[in-house]
Amino acid sequence: MSGAPEVNTARIGRQKAVSRQASAPEAPKAKQSLGARIAARAGGGVMRVFLILVALFWLMPTIGLLLSSLRGPQDIAATGWWKVFTAPSELTFDNYQRLLDNSTITGSLVSTIMITVPSTVLVVVIGSLAGYAFAWMEFPGRDWWFLLVVGLLVVPVQVALIPVSELFGTIGIFETTLGVVLFHTAFGLPFAIFLLRNFFAEIPRELLEAARLDGAGEIRLFVRVVMPLGGPAIASLGIFQFLWVWNDMLVALIFADSESPPITVALQQQVRQFGNNIDVLAPGAFVSMVIPLVVFFAFQRQFVTGVMAGSVK
Repeated sequence: MSGAPEVNTARIGRQKAVSRQASAPEAPKAKQSLGARIAARAGGGVMRVFLILVALFWLMPTIGLLLSSLRGPQDIAATGWWKVFTAPSELTFDNYQRLLDNSTITGSLVSTIMITVPSTVLVVVIGSLAGYAFAWMEFPGRDWWFLLVVGLLVVPVQVALIPVSELFGTIGIFETTLGVVLFHTAFGLPFAIFLLRNFFAEIPRELLEAARLDGAGEIRLFVRVVMPLGGPAIASLGIFQFLWVWNDMLVALIFADSESPPITVALQQQVRQFGNNIDVLAPGAFVSMVIPLVVFFAFQRQFVTGVMAGSVK
């Protein structure tokens, strides 16, 4: 019985302490700086609306080109592409029919594919093999050879145009598809080797040693272990190389066959020969632009993963 008053006294003391803490005024919060307040509101609705407007402004030339490609030549010459919003009856697919009937443009698309696909595949395959060799294989002068490859990154394309033209003319591949493919492959390999070597070097050594203990040779190790792990980086490299070769005009203008030029050169020739041939130029330009966009969005996830690889440990 003597312990009951002590327990009640302790309970009453705790209740008084809690009530004093509840009634005590809250400590004033630290005043945020202007930068902190802007950063806190950056993810709000106002910022999202602003980013949407910026995206629409950035896409406006593409939208204008698309709408122009769907208008007749008389309508294009008379008013701007924004007139379709008040006169949608002007939209027609006749320009694309004329484009398909234009053998120069359709042949140039085929030539562009025949140049871009081999150039991309060769860079990806050779760059992957060389990147693996520089990352995990021991051979004399490996580091010096890699430094030489890195040094080639700073060599501009314009420096090699004249000597390579003379070389291709001597061996008989000037103004051929093979010459353009070899040129793009040679100038795409330094970046490919540099990118994939650094990515492959991040693969855990224990994983490769475990595969070797299981009897895997270098080729099997590369195909079954390294290639699957390096998929994002390889996809990023493929997208970069595809976009660069597809949109190239300087190399194609010099080394490609003048009878079957790529799409960039073919469109430039259309402008020079037929200045008012806008009903063919507009859809041709849009088609040449939309194909790389389709390739990019098809591999967008792998591209983002490859770009972000190594940024977070």
